Amino acid sequence: MTQITHWINGALDTKKPERTGDIYNPATGKVTGTVAFANAATVDLAVSAATAAFAEWRHSSLTKRTQVLFAFRELVAQNREKIAALITAEHGKVLSDAAGEVTRGLEVVEFACGIPHLLKGGFSEEVSTGVDVYSIRQALGPVAIISPFNFPAMVPMWFFPVAIACGNTVVVKPSEKDPSAVMFLAQLWKEAGLPDGVFNVVHGDKEVVDALLIHPGIKSISFVGSTPIARYVYETGTKAGKRVQALGGAKNHMIVLPDCDLELAADAAINAGFGSAGERCMAISAIVAVEPIGNALVARIKSRMANIVTGDGTKGSDMGPLVTAVHRDKVASYIEAGAKEGATVVVDGRNLKVDGDGFFLGPTLLDNVTPKMSVYTDEIFGPVLSIIRVNTYDEALNLVNSHQYGNGTAIFTNDGGAARRFQNEVEVGMVGINVPIPVPMAYYSFGGWKSSLFGDSHAHGTEGVHFFTRGKVVTSRWLDPSHGGINLGFPQND
Repeated sequence: MTQITHWINGALDTKKPERTGDIYNPATGKVTGTVAFANAATVDLAVSAATAAFAEWRHSSLTKRTQVLFAFRELVAQNREKIAALITAEHGKVLSDAAGEVTRGLEVVEFACGIPHLLKGGFSEEVSTGVDVYSIRQALGPVAIISPFNFPAMVPMWFFPVAIACGNTVVVKPSEKDPSAVMFLAQLWKEAGLPDGVFNVVHGDKEVVDALLIHPGIKSISFVGSTPIARYVYETGTKAGKRVQALGGAKNHMIVLPDCDLELAADAAINAGFGSAGERCMAISAIVAVEPIGNALVARIKSRMANIVTGDGTKGSDMGPLVTAVHRDKVASYIEAGAKEGATVVVDGRNLKVDGDGFFLGPTLLDNVTPKMSVYTDEIFGPVLSIIRVNTYDEALNLVNSHQYGNGTAIFTNDGGAARRFQNEVEVGMVGINVPIPVPMAYYSFGGWKSSLFGDSHAHGTEGVHFFTRGKVVTSRWLDPSHGGINLGFPQND
């Protein structure tokens, strides 16, 4: 049995925990380890270590920081398969999905390697006679990252490479469901030469989250999770005087116009709806079919679903299990609710037959879904695709803009004018045009609108750099040597 504990000041915490949680392999349903749950005192130790390390790290040269970042980047790349295996063992996603997650996290590390350029300020000479003005950006101090179960490596890596590159120190609270990936990354940071205390990890549940939200030593909070918790994190953290970026839930729509390539749209629906078992905030869950292509699109999606192999993520499957039995049963309850509310169950994932006690649910397709059904209004976070049929582009756009979430969306069309109009009119933070999962590259910023984001700053990119730094403007006047300075060839007073 694996026993996971905290990582504080460059070493494993050796104290016996008061509470622990079980870690499962979702493909087997078996407990594979335990994780220590921190209390407020443990959180205080981690924050104290981060505070002490900040005094030195904030003054480290940009050359030193980039050397550490480049070394960390190489170590993560060398250990990509090992990290992916840890993710699959605890989350359940197939190995190819897990490896892709590590790759997207690496992109943020690579972006942060350019921190000398990203931290450059501005300079204005002679704003008044003999007066210059310039701007600089400085680190905040110890910052906290609270990350979800669905991307145990990538989501923390949205934040901590940028935070560390900017001169901050970090306390990460990973999901208690799959903590091993972050622990391995902590060891790689140490191997890369990061000073002790700059990167710390504490495990636990709401008690740890609350301790971080109110701790006076923590200067900012970065969170990804459901909208109710994101709202709670934002309100509690800001009330405590902290800078907060809290990324919440999603209900991502994919609009399919009649002129599109239906084969491309059907392939996209499969990949975006069932990749990682639908447990991702950028998954497509609502497909808006603009008639008359509804029947043709449903037929194409259904035929492709028959080829999806669901099973253990280490054994060549296309889709793995859900993360817990409780979550699987919750997702299954939405299928039942949809059927009772009048949706047509085209493919029922509850009928999936698998060996063993893993937390499996097959891909599911619901047709004739309406906006009042719970399968449409709620974030299901599982392998369930809903088809909503409309007659016009305007009806489709209104569906997207009327929904409480505004994380990601996509449109499939061969009409450039329609696509351009959509990108302008849609009230969503990330838009794909013939791209079903429009996750921005690391040098752009990730984040949604409406109930999908609480706070003003998105993750990584230039917004991430600004989130983890504070701006300072300096106005200076230096008297020339004629006022008593050293002799630089200027006339001197007698």
